[in-house]
Amino acid sequence: MPPQDTKTALVTGASGGMGAAFAQRLADRGYDLVLVARNKERLDTLAAGITERTGRRAETLAADLTRDKDLASVEKRLRTDDAVHVLVNNAGGGLFGPIVTADPAAADELIKLNVTAFTRLATAAAAAFSARDDGVILNVSSGLAVGILPVSAVYSGTKAYVVSFSQALRQEFADTGVRVQTFMPGATRTKFWDGSGLELSALPDRAIMSLDDAVTAAFAGLDAGESVTVPSLPDSEWATLEETLRAVSPHFSGAELAARYIR
Repeated sequence: MPPQDTKTALVTGASGGMGAAFAQRLADRGYDLVLVARNKERLDTLAAGITERTGRRAETLAADLTRDKDLASVEKRLRTDDAVHVLVNNAGGGLFGPIVTADPAAADELIKLNVTAFTRLATAAAAAFSARDDGVILNVSSGLAVGILPVSAVYSGTKAYVVSFSQALRQEFADTGVRVQTFMPGATRTKFWDGSGLELSALPDRAIMSLDDAVTAAFAGLDAGESVTVPSLPDSEWATLEETLRAVSPHFSGAELAARYIR
């Protein structure tokens, strides 16, 4: 993704952590920004700092993506603003704990953010970018989409959805000017974990990546044309997983029972 002079990137969950880091890097690459998050004060502070540091225009759009009216305003911006060529679909939350004690309302809010809002924004961007045959959709998943924990049922389920959705979207836009990347960071040193039910302090230091390194990996993977970027995973291991899935996927649908099921 080379530097741009006139294009805009829309980043959700931009008021801190990974979203703010993505915004800073995109500004460094010459993009103007639309920064989306709930906390307008923090967005405004970030936007002012980016503009002062880089000279790029940084607009703020305060929105709670679990509220339909707010979500619709961001969808509209993606569908109607021809300057927006990049969506960083980063907004998301975490919820960890045994499923038998989970708060159904909290789980519902997480699904609204991590699945419903994610899908609607990706769909809006896909429609707009497809019409121009140009654009980048960077969908943020998690290593916990596949490295599932006993306390991560809802969270891992939502992030596995992001992976499947993104893979289908990438196939849909194969051989076009629209690029789709799935970013799957592991544990990263941000405030994401605070109050999630799984504190970062419970994890060994060797399992936690710095925010700067994680975002560096995301852009390096994007520049290299990766479909999936996992910052700490050797290339050969993901390739092996994909090869295995390609080998077995034709057998997922068939008219005959596998021999082990015949009685």
